[in-house]
Amino acid sequence: MGVQGFQEYIEKHCPSAVMPVELQKLARGSLVGGGRQRAPHSPLRLLLDAENCLHRLYGGFYTDWVSGGQWNHMLGYLAALAKACFNGNIELLVCFNGALEKGRLHEWVKRQVNERQTAQQIVSHVQSKGTPPPKVWFLPPVCMAHCIRLALLRFRVGVVQSLEDHHQEVLSLCRENGFHGLMAYDSDYALCNVPCYFSAHALKLSRNGKSLTTSQYLMHEVAKQLDLNPNRFIIFASLLGNHILPDEDLAAFHWSLLGPDHPLASLKVRAHQLVLPPCDVVIRAVADYVRNLQDVDDLEAIAKDIFKHSQSRTDDKFVRFKKAVDYYASASEACSSPYVVRPKRLGVPAAVSHYTPSQMLSIPQPSFTLQPGVQQNSSGPGPVPAEPGPPPATKGPSDQNSFSNIPHEGKSHTPLYERASPIHPPHAEVAFFNASSNSSSSENEETTGPTANHISDHKEWDKQGNRSSVPDDLVERTKSDPSVTSSGGQGLEVGGHHGVNARIPSLLSMPTRNHMDITTPPLPAVAAEVLRVAEHRHRRGLMYPYVYHVLTKGEIKLSVTIEDEANHELPSAVQLFRPVRQYVYGVLFSLAEAKKKAERLAMRRNRLPEYEPVVIKEWAAYKGKSPHTPELVEALAFREWTCPNLKKLWLGKAVEDKNRRMRAFLACMRSDTPAMLNPANVPTPLMVLCCVLRFMLQWPGVRILRRSELDAFLAQAVSPKLYDPDQLQELKIDNLDPRGLQLAALFMSGVDMAVFANDVCGQPLPWEHCCPWMYFDGKLLHSKLIHATRDKAQLIDLCDGQAEQVAKVEKMRESILEGLNLSRLPHPLPFPPPPPHAMPFYPPNSTFYPPPPLPPPPGRGRAMPGLQVIPPQGGKLEIAGTVVGHWAGSRRGRGRGSSPIQVVSVGGPTRGRPRGVISTPVLRSFGRGSSYHTRGFKSPGLYQATIFSD
Repeated sequence: MGVQGFQEYIEKHCPSAVMPVELQKLARGSLVGGGRQRAPHSPLRLLLDAENCLHRLYGGFYTDWVSGGQWNHMLGYLAALAKACFNGNIELLVCFNGALEKGRLHEWVKRQVNERQTAQQIVSHVQSKGTPPPKVWFLPPVCMAHCIRLALLRFRVGVVQSLEDHHQEVLSLCRENGFHGLMAYDSDYALCNVPCYFSAHALKLSRNGKSLTTSQYLMHEVAKQLDLNPNRFIIFASLLGNHILPDEDLAAFHWSLLGPDHPLASLKVRAHQLVLPPCDVVIRAVADYVRNLQDVDDLEAIAKDIFKHSQSRTDDKFVRFKKAVDYYASASEACSSPYVVRPKRLGVPAAVSHYTPSQMLSIPQPSFTLQPGVQQNSSGPGPVPAEPGPPPATKGPSDQNSFSNIPHEGKSHTPLYERASPIHPPHAEVAFFNASSNSSSSENEETTGPTANHISDHKEWDKQGNRSSVPDDLVERTKSDPSVTSSGGQGLEVGGHHGVNARIPSLLSMPTRNHMDITTPPLPAVAAEVLRVAEHRHRRGLMYPYVYHVLTKGEIKLSVTIEDEANHELPSAVQLFRPVRQYVYGVLFSLAEAKKKAERLAMRRNRLPEYEPVVIKEWAAYKGKSPHTPELVEALAFREWTCPNLKKLWLGKAVEDKNRRMRAFLACMRSDTPAMLNPANVPTPLMVLCCVLRFMLQWPGVRILRRSELDAFLAQAVSPKLYDPDQLQELKIDNLDPRGLQLAALFMSGVDMAVFANDVCGQPLPWEHCCPWMYFDGKLLHSKLIHATRDKAQLIDLCDGQAEQVAKVEKMRESILEGLNLSRLPHPLPFPPPPPHAMPFYPPNSTFYPPPPLPPPPGRGRAMPGLQVIPPQGGKLEIAGTVVGHWAGSRRGRGRGSSPIQVVSVGGPTRGRPRGVISTPVLRSFGRGSSYHTRGFKSPGLYQATIFSD
């Protein structure tokens, strides 16, 4: 609804404004659409917004996306696309959305609610019919955006990421760098005076890879059909409803434009429902209103007129209307770009492509020359440095030579950020890194600053004074009010009850910002050099975007995955891989060194150590959890060793630093065992696969992976079919398995977190080895799962009768199971988790889901009738609802009984972790990290046959 419906309105009601074009023909001519001149023989320079084009870059809807993704198929499509652009004299720069964008949080909440319902429809469809879901239910496979970004970097396509406001930065990038056109699918671009606007949804590459077509939107034709001067598009966009002033706030104004005699007027009086007029009707009515305005510069008079029917929060709507006008005015101008990036010429190495099954792509790498029309920014970083080109690849099943640009095991590799950009930025870029973005988004005005929604003067957290996580010269700090953070949408309940289909209590006067933000303690200080490096890598698409979000904002957004909410056998991906993120947060904020410092200080003062918690907000939607409130997750430090600080991990050059990076990564994935570092058992390209599977096996609840399913994952990773998209395209699956879909989604969520952890730990694994096309294909996995579970096939049959593949699978399985005791208790842990508890330091209608309680070990601590057994993970003492003591519980002894209970803290709200924060109990059930191989069975082979006896 609102402004986002304007894009569809153009296609449905303005057919003369949509013109099909072939990009190669535009590149061969001297004119771009709309009569824009271009220098002779110069390349056609296009900026592509990946946010609107992910499904097209993935390869379309026809690939098997529901089974977890067909990544080698995607790789072949992107190789063909890059080759077509190079041969067609087209330079492409792809901009990914790397901004947190708290100002658009209510739009994200709406999307998550809709995608959560879509996921349930997909699961229900597969359960009832066993066929792939319709393409209109397309949900991006987990980690798709990051896989596309890495694949584009592989094929030398220019890649950047936005930092604060995605739309503003894309528009500034397009104007400041002399691009001839923008390819996207977003109404904000259509209404912001884009020089030449192409459709990202209509982008198509022919089968032979020679024709690249799309549609161009002629905005002067749209203005003619609306009979509206394009100079008034700013007011027009502000009155349609947008992320600053939602259409719910404008509902009374829109109904007043239609009048009481309109055929739809009867819909307005539905009791207890917020009903909005149809989008096309609103667009025409608002266009008529804006056309008849006498003075578009008198915003005060316009605001009084449009909100004269408002029943509540009129002053707030006045302010938001002016902000919306300022936002679209600045977006329509050639404002100063926060950074200047010039794409380099495309050079595509060899890759597997289903368009040319018997031919390898080999494209020379010409040198890039600056265009004369490109403006030069003295504070900008200049052109993106070119990476060295990998050698041509050969297609094959081998782990070592499937892609020849992958270094062999044991050899040192150059991390992606070192190949594509310097670790230490040059002196000319210091001003660029220290400068703050001048974006005029609502996020910057309301929640700007590295610790937005981290109120430093809260009485529980002001013991150490106000501390900023970034220096003042990096980002200007402003205060944020969590009660005015915007949200909205139909069908959202108010007052702390977050039902998806709940009724709205009043008509046209309900508050639209009904998601509840939470106040959290201030983030620890981060070294300025670390922040410069993080921003440098983030802007160039060389780092997972969560890294910068956590360092500067202290929060992340996790998207919906395909899961059956009625199935209690499998956990949610958010819960399953939360321990990975907790350890990653601890690495990011150097928690281990901070704890050691606190312990030394406590020893000198002869008192108990006081740890300041590092709390991160995670916005997510899964079974039992609404996206309207974040969960507070505490960062954790490794207990087995002291991880070095982030500066050493990222910038250290010694061999010891490289070893520490690898150990930190393995510790985050709970895979710090000797076998994981043995390339004879676990080849480096398959390390992410083995780490994720090992982590999934350690879930303390119901067993996630059975023996046959583990073998299916490993068998598909060593199959030659993995590297043959044409053969996989012909593979037929008779009846889809709902459990297989959910296992694939869980696995890809683990890959997503592994990529996150690898970037945080300084990329100990080469970025090419993190890409799923090296070890995973959803369709191939599904065929192996069906063969293993329904047909009860043996391992030799899963490996297509190849003894060499069987040997590889057995070695990897032995390494994955090393030191694990996978025996389950007779009574599984309850799922979903129990109801929320009180949280005294943030609003009471927030949501918190603690981890499930852990039962006592079998055979120990038998409880007397009427007495409660003390849980091994410890507990707390409450008197009159106030926590007065904590104890750490007892550890299981080794032949001499257990250790006595250790008191962690007594009294004082700042000692121990705060209530309501997801912390350590579930982590203790995952074992002790590097001690796995010393506490388990001496020989993994003795119990492998009995663990998986399904």
